[in-house]
Parts: sequence; structure tokens; C-alpha cells
Amino acid sequence: MRFLVAILIFSIIILFHELGHFLFAKRAGIKVNEFCLGLGPTIWGVQKGETFYCIKALPFGGACMMEGEDGEIDGSETSFQSKTVWQRISVVAAGPVFNFIMAFIFSFIILMCVGYDVPVITDIMEGYPAESAGLEAGDVIKSINGKSIHFYREVSNYLVFHSGSESLDIVYVRDGEVYETTIIPEYSEEENRYLIGIYNDYSRVKVNVLSGLKYAAFEVKYWVDTTFMSLRMLVMRQVSLNDVSGPVGIVKTIGDTYSESASQGFFYVFINMLNITILLSANLGVMNLLPLPALDGGRLVFLIIEAIRGKRIPPEKEGLVHGIGIVLLMLLMVVIMFNDIRNIVIN
Repeated sequence: MRFLVAILIFSIIILFHELGHFLFAKRAGIKVNEFCLGLGPTIWGVQKGETFYCIKALPFGGACMMEGEDGEIDGSETSFQSKTVWQRISVVAAGPVFNFIMAFIFSFIILMCVGYDVPVITDIMEGYPAESAGLEAGDVIKSINGKSIHFYREVSNYLVFHSGSESLDIVYVRDGEVYETTIIPEYSEEENRYLIGIYNDYSRVKVNVLSGLKYAAFEVKYWVDTTFMSLRMLVMRQVSLNDVSGPVGIVKTIGDTYSESASQGFFYVFINMLNITILLSANLGVMNLLPLPALDGGRLVFLIIEAIRGKRIPPEKEGLVHGIGIVLLMLLMVVIMFNDIRNIVIN
């Protein structure tokens, strides 16, 4: 059951991503030859109108295959290449945008169910910098080094991604008054990390519809920021490629979370699975917008260059770049999958 749930989550995220491409392609009058979920050989399919809808054997990935997407302009009015640059930009960008929309909708559902974690200090650790800086239980943190804080998770994440003795300019609210203080984190031998010395019990505050919509946007921003900061740590070699999870590792994580939540009842399973879906959907949106060949972001780079210079880049040259990108991407996926399998075996 746990693996079926993982595959279902993957399928929903990918389907929604490809649905973005599909709907905007149809809106632009582009012929969609195939709309599929999965990779590899087809195990089920049906022809409806001009599009072949199918499910493939491997439950990872999907595609919205449009006429003339990577080829020469053939003169057909329904070809991807025959459309204006702005129509093509809208079709390519729609996939990642739909991932952010999904993350927003699911965030709103969670917030209406359980509320959000307020960035309030519930206790102070004796002898740590927060105490000497004058922070007290009940203070609400509003910003750290100019970064607005809406959830307590953002406080924890900031300390993780900016680990070290970097000074922190903290703005907080106490009894309706705004205060500022500067804290330099202190290294804890016991915790093996830098701490400022604050606690939070992750208590949550319920929201109404309007504040739910607002905080759903903050939730999506939180996951987008987390994805970018994780990529930054990878580029800066603060984490290695061995710490990156691919489909196999993600399926295991989803399965483990499902098993742990199942003992607490359906509601906890529902909330935790929604949380994972939000994380993965926002992550997929960000990753697809990276300006790398074969990804939506790489295609957008070519289209934006075309829009600026007013001249199309030869499709065969663009296709060659994306073809090389696909090969490199597949090699990277093989490496990540090997790491996933190795980590599962070792653990």
C-alpha cells in the first residue's frame, strides 16, 4: 500500500505538470500527438480526437508530445514551431506554473485543516545568546537579516542554511511593540551545531479563508526558497551528490512517512501526504525552471533570446542542445538512482 501511495503522489504531480503544457497547447491551437503518464512501453492507451492518451510501464515521468515541438517548421498551422514566440513561451512555462498552483491549492487545504506554525518563542535556553540579547518567551520573530518570517520553520531553516557564527539581526514583536536585536549563534558541542537558544513547540494557529489564501502563498514561497537554498548548498559543495534523492529514494521516504502516519489514523496520513506532495510539486516547478538543456527552463532561455533578438534560433540547433541535455540528464538520474539503492541497502 505504501508504494502505491508513493506512485499515486508522483502520478498526480506529473499529470498536473503535463496538464499545464497540454491545456496551453490546446489554447494556442497546437496539435498534441500524445499525452502520457509514465515512461517506457505503453501498457494502455486510447485515441481521442487528435491525441493519443496512454499510460506507460514505468510510473515515473510523463509527456505532452506536441506536433513540431523539436523539429523544423513544416508549414502546419497546428505545429508548435508555427506559433508566436509568446504562445510558445506560455506553453513551456505552463508546466512549472501548474506545479506551483498545485502546491498553493494543497497548502490552502492544509492551512484550513490545521493552521500554520506561528514564529513565536515558547522558551529560552539558559546561557545561550538569545537570553543575553533580551529575547523572551512569547516574542514573535518577524524577520532575520531582512528576510521576512511567517512560519517558525523559516527560523529553523535560516539557521540551517546559514550555519555558523554569522551575526543575526532579528526583528521581533512583544506586546504589540516592535524591537530589534543582534545575535551571534554559539556552537553547541552537545548538539553539534550552532544555536541561538530558542525553543518552539510548533503550536499552530487556525486561519480563515482570506488569511488561508495569504499563508498558502507564503507556504509555496517557503518551499521554493528551501529548494533554491538546497541547490545552493549542492553547488557550494556543502552537501554532496550522495545526499540527493531521486525517484527511488523519494518513494522510500513517502512509504516510510505513510507507515509512520498510518498508526495515528487517516487524518495524519492525509496531512502528511499533502505536505510531501506540496514539497515535491514546488520542487519540480523550481527544477524545471532551471536554465538547463532539456528542461522547461532551458527551452525558455532559447525562447526569451528569440523574443529579445526578434529572430528564431534554428530549431535543429536547439534540438541538438536539448538532445545532449537529455543524455546528460539521464546519466545524472542513473547516478542518483544508484545512490538511492545503495543508501537503502546500507541502511
